[in-house]
Amino acid sequence: MVNRQRIEPGPGQESVWDYPRPPRLEDTNKHIQIVFNEVTIADTRQAKRVLETSHPPVYYIPPSDIKMERLVVMPHSSWCEWKGRAAYYTVLVGERQEQNAAWYYPAPTAAFAAIKDYVAFYAHLMDACYVDGEQVKSQPGDFYGGWITSDIVGPFKGGPGTWNW
Repeated sequence: MVNRQRIEPGPGQESVWDYPRPPRLEDTNKHIQIVFNEVTIADTRQAKRVLETSHPPVYYIPPSDIKMERLVVMPHSSWCEWKGRAAYYTVLVGERQEQNAAWYYPAPTAAFAAIKDYVAFYAHLMDACYVDGEQVKSQPGDFYGGWITSDIVGPFKGGPGTWNW
């Protein structure tokens, strides 16, 4: 089993082990940018982030700050016990595409109504994702969509041996 001993955060850092369960939704004015196939497809200071124990933040971007013509609705869906049914987009720029690379909640639960139609992206499927100019690392594994920056410490759920955390 992977060590899940909390890393003590330094000055200006947050520990994902201090995040709540059930998760909390909060506004952020951090500068969020997403680049795919050399095109900036999202750029905002109006994102919302979801914070959940053992997970790095997931950033949800308002559709008005996304080049929505670069997203194609997919039939794929998944279920979140907190937010409800997620729907997915394929990201398409030029001849390049990544299927199910972004997701949104068309009818989220009441607690997460503020992210209705906001879009989150898997960082590992994009060329680059940035928070305040810092390129993020993706949450381990390919199921969760958290973004890791230097101000977030773990350990993080998602890698081998962490499924039951």
